[in-house]
Amino acid sequence: MNWDIYIKGFKGFLQLEKSLSPNSVEAYIRDVTKLAQYIEIKGLGLSPEQVDTKLLEAFVSWVAEVGFSAVSQARIISGIRAFYKYLLIEDIMNHNPSELIEAPHTGRMLPDTLNIEDVEKLISANDLSKPEGERNKAIIETLYGCGLRVSELVNLKLSNLHFDIGFIKIIGKGNKERWVPAGEMAINQINNYIRFVRNHQEIKKGNEDFLFLNRRGSKLTRVMIFHIVKQLAEIAGIQKTISPHTLRHSFATHLVEGGADLRAVQEMLGHESITTTEIYTHLDRKYLRESIERYHPWGRR
Repeated sequence: MNWDIYIKGFKGFLQLEKSLSPNSVEAYIRDVTKLAQYIEIKGLGLSPEQVDTKLLEAFVSWVAEVGFSAVSQARIISGIRAFYKYLLIEDIMNHNPSELIEAPHTGRMLPDTLNIEDVEKLISANDLSKPEGERNKAIIETLYGCGLRVSELVNLKLSNLHFDIGFIKIIGKGNKERWVPAGEMAINQINNYIRFVRNHQEIKKGNEDFLFLNRRGSKLTRVMIFHIVKQLAEIAGIQKTISPHTLRHSFATHLVEGGADLRAVQEMLGHESITTTEIYTHLDRKYLRESIERYHPWGRR
């Protein structure tokens, strides 16, 4: 429905007229492609010109439900706005349906986290009598044990597992490489999944090196990871609204609470700036405040 043609034109516009870097161009294209995929998933069959504000609002809600952070949501909306400004410049449209779309607040909010008991409940909620149970347990152990982003988890490859030295190699944002230590529980469960499930699957061509696969032998999508975590939280009786990113936040929070060096946590999370990691020191202070109020006799007054 003209999406490919317009996206190609938009890419050329960003490259030639805006002179954006290749990474920025690809980010914008990914954002618009997400909108096109949403329309396809919903079976709407709409071209870019037929998209209205109401549909964009539904798309933004869907992006949030899938588990994108507020920062990622804001970036996606920015990409959509740029796309429709391009269509206006090219006289393909005479109005901009994205003008009234509000981006989420991206202030430095304290992220939701799970306590250790909730993490254990989430892990125990897996039915290990089923192949997907072994896989899903390995997914939770990896998210919590290594602090990965969802995109890093779905793109994790067998060739990047270096369990002989206790590390996994991660290709993070901007194709930046980092080495993350893997705990014994994560290593054991990943090995169980590989030995008892993955080694017995018929793997689709091109997916041979991806660690986590669906039943059809293809790598999992980030949407599927979101659903897995949400379903396990329901089974475990966890009342919080959580996403895969909650496990990354919990990983960092529990490290800081345990006394880990902030620079080490920054390295493991793949944060470019230490200020991004410093949010977990605020979480730690909140934890300390709650501790004194809960346990100190004067704190309960």
